[in-house]
Amino acid sequence: MSDIFMAKANKTQPTNASVEDFLTSVEHKKRREDGLRMLEIMTEITGEKAVMWGDSIVGFGSYPYKTKSGCAGNWFYTGFSPRKQNLTLYIMDGFKKRPELLDKLGKCKTSVACLYINKLEDVDEKVLRQVIKESADYVKENQSGC
Repeated sequence: MSDIFMAKANKTQPTNASVEDFLTSVEHKKRREDGLRMLEIMTEITGEKAVMWGDSIVGFGSYPYKTKSGCAGNWFYTGFSPRKQNLTLYIMDGFKKRPELLDKLGKCKTSVACLYINKLEDVDEKVLRQVIKESADYVKENQSGC
């Protein structure tokens, strides 16, 4: 993960806001339903309590980081946000480690550490669970998304 990404991430901090209140207030019905389902899935996979990070990200777990440029803070193992345009999942160790899983996942887009899904029915839930678990486990063990 680049220092630029992590420096930006430092602005997003955990809050005491209610995850359930946030998810049930999502206007887009499908995003709301998918967000509530992701809450179940990620809670089950990580064994962590969901926490709001900023005003729109649901994160699970926490680890300290320090970048080469000296920025430091905490970030979550994995998380998601039901955005207007898609459901965004944060797969912190990226996708280069598991290209074979991405090929099997279904209809989605990726960036460095984000997985964009229009609706959960577009992807294979079993494969999605494996991607989330492998990434969260890696970050827990290495205390880094890199």
